[in-house]
Amino acid sequence: MRPSKRFSKSLGELARLFSLDVPESSTIEFTGVIANSARVQPGDLFIALPGAKLHGANFASAAVAAGAVAIVTDAQGRELLAANESVPVLMLVHVERQIGEIASWFYGRPASRMRSIAITGTNGKTTTASLITQLLQFQNREIGLIGTLGAHIGDITYETGFTTPESCELQALIATMVEQGVTDLVMEVSSHALSLSRIVGTHYSLVGFSNLTQDHLDFHGDMESYYNAKKKLFTSEYADLGFINIDSDFGARLAGESEIAFQTLSKSDRKATWHYTNIEVTPAGYRVSIRGTGGILIEGEISLLGEHNLDNLLMAVAIAVENGVDPVAVAADLIRLTAAPGRLERVAPGNSIIGLVDYAHTPDAVDHALATLRQRTTGKLIAILGCGGDRDATKRPIMGESLVRGSDIAIMTSDNPRSEGPEQILSQMVGGFEASDTLFVEVDRRKAIALAVTLAQPGDCIALLGKGHETGQLIAGVKHPFDDREELARALEMLA
Repeated sequence: MRPSKRFSKSLGELARLFSLDVPESSTIEFTGVIANSARVQPGDLFIALPGAKLHGANFASAAVAAGAVAIVTDAQGRELLAANESVPVLMLVHVERQIGEIASWFYGRPASRMRSIAITGTNGKTTTASLITQLLQFQNREIGLIGTLGAHIGDITYETGFTTPESCELQALIATMVEQGVTDLVMEVSSHALSLSRIVGTHYSLVGFSNLTQDHLDFHGDMESYYNAKKKLFTSEYADLGFINIDSDFGARLAGESEIAFQTLSKSDRKATWHYTNIEVTPAGYRVSIRGTGGILIEGEISLLGEHNLDNLLMAVAIAVENGVDPVAVAADLIRLTAAPGRLERVAPGNSIIGLVDYAHTPDAVDHALATLRQRTTGKLIAILGCGGDRDATKRPIMGESLVRGSDIAIMTSDNPRSEGPEQILSQMVGGFEASDTLFVEVDRRKAIALAVTLAQPGDCIALLGKGHETGQLIAGVKHPFDDREELARALEMLA
């Protein structure tokens, strides 16, 4: 998505931005910036980046044919283009990092033209961003939301492909939000985006860190690298003020290493800037009392399930208040808050068997989801879970253990096997466990759901974990329509 307003810069202006010699073609103007040759529009500046397999310069001819008027690349790309130049080429030393700066500059640094918030962490980003958005919307603010569920401007949703879009798409999207009158930007920022410099050129007023548990080690290699990626958000390059949940070791560590000023959050540590003084379980959720900066007291009830949502709520309340929402209004609005789609979402609510869908796809998230449901289930807890293909394989046996430990009946199945054989993924999940009347292995996810329903009795709870809001199943490079909420609802309705 691009703004409707016409933006235009010249190659001379771009050269001066990076203190380069002004080229002879300095007067050539470009009206867009893009790094994907398939999305080039006439008048664009094509940025050819190094890739995992191929350099973007290999696609320069296609970009030029689509209307690109100039190319920016690195030394390797410059060499690849040397024999076949048909448009001007500018070379940058660290183009993969500088692309964000180019895009932000081109669109007039759009994030600086609104109040901006970013949330990072392994679990809770989507829910926390959703809760912040709701608290701001209740005050009639115009919100732009970017994250796992796509990009939202008002009532319109756009697919982005990533939790945090790539640099050119991100800056164009934020510029569109400015154009449409958005006053507050709320974003999820992934560790991939931080490692790959996607948010370079974006500066946030407020940033939050929720937690860090095992995930994405196929990309980062180890937890230390994963943590260091997240920590980048808490630097003066990206943010003014931070909010850090210190209830985990990594959160406590970040509080000692943050480059920017920050406030602390904790469920139980009353020395934290934001903390709970009272938490009572209610049939629908919790009754809470929250203390904040300057002795602020916020009390009310929430219809959210799970202690992990108490962490998400605390972060959302702290950031909303710091972002100018009256604490009295926050307290009044707590009861109006709803969970994000696919997060402990009830399906077929009229059925005597409780059916819930959740996005839990890390060991920690599975533990929390099942612990929450265990507290509130009078019958058996039947849980279904798979592990994604082409992702961190080291967490598969851990997730299998979490599933078996947290449920009365565990069903292991497929979840986006991608290019891997689902049987291999399942064998890693099963580990040393053996199939029994409390552990089932069913490769076909639809059949696994049907199996859970046949095993359930009135009062039992079926927890379908892993995919949450997703509407497709990726198998051998093909995305097949598949929505856990629809599948579970249909199976429960057939039983009724």
